Amino acid sequence: MAKDYIERREGSFCLIGSRVPLARIVYEFQNGAAPESIRLDYPTLSIEQVCGAITFYLGNKEEVEKDMAELRRIEDEVIKAQPPLPSELRQNLERAREQMLSRRS
Repeated sequence: MAKDYIERREGSFCLIGSRVPLARIVYEFQNGAAPESIRLDYPTLSIEQVCGAITFYLGNKEEVEKDMAELRRIEDEVIKAQPPLPSELRQNLERAREQMLSRRS
């Protein structure tokens, strides 16, 4: 018998019984994280929930990626509405982001 792990909540996908958005699990999975590693980042989830979320994503890629793109669009709008950061802080954050991304490569 199949078990459901994902539900639509407030217009987006979330793991049933948690506040974790599916987009967070998918993002880590797309960046090479194993289910066990993802589970460590979300201790309220079981490995079964993480694997169920990944399975849902793989079976519904187009719909999930469309949802993730919409979430990114909303986040970008919120960021643009914020006052600009001081240039020194912005440079430090950009440098830290570049270092983080280079470690993933």
